[in-house]
Amino acid sequence: MRIEKLLTAMMEYDHGDVPRIQHFVKVYEFARMIGLMEGLDSKTQFTLESAAVVHDIGIHISEQKYGSSSGKYQELEGPAEAKKLLDGLEWPVDVTERVCYLVGHHHTYHDMDGMDYQILVEADFLVNLFEDKVSLDGCRNAYHKIFRTESGKRLYRTMYPTA
Repeated sequence: MRIEKLLTAMMEYDHGDVPRIQHFVKVYEFARMIGLMEGLDSKTQFTLESAAVVHDIGIHISEQKYGSSSGKYQELEGPAEAKKLLDGLEWPVDVTERVCYLVGHHHTYHDMDGMDYQILVEADFLVNLFEDKVSLDGCRNAYHKIFRTESGKRLYRTMYPTA
């Protein structure tokens, strides 16, 4: 499986929605970097990268159904959308199951079971802190509460040196 195939399919899924496409590409790249820096095995790395690409796939349907892109709605609606996309690309079943789990939990910041989960959340935070123009205090709070990997912490401190 080639991750480029999934990136292209997700770009087509979000057709015309430049901010969301830019968002998942950035999250994907940070997740990829952190995973490689942390030395993940190849299967976990592939699962992480796949999850990073589709992590926000539930946004459009959440906005349609609930009028909101809230994290709780993304977690509710995203897994089924991710499964459809991944099944259509003939992604490995075990990877698809884990990706759907991660999509369904990527706004839940406790009981993170696995490096793929932890890194996905850290990568999403690295991007969201900037995109959402989070205050310095908010950034510091996120750093201390969310970041656990040495690589994620290092990237955070490089981007936000006042941690």
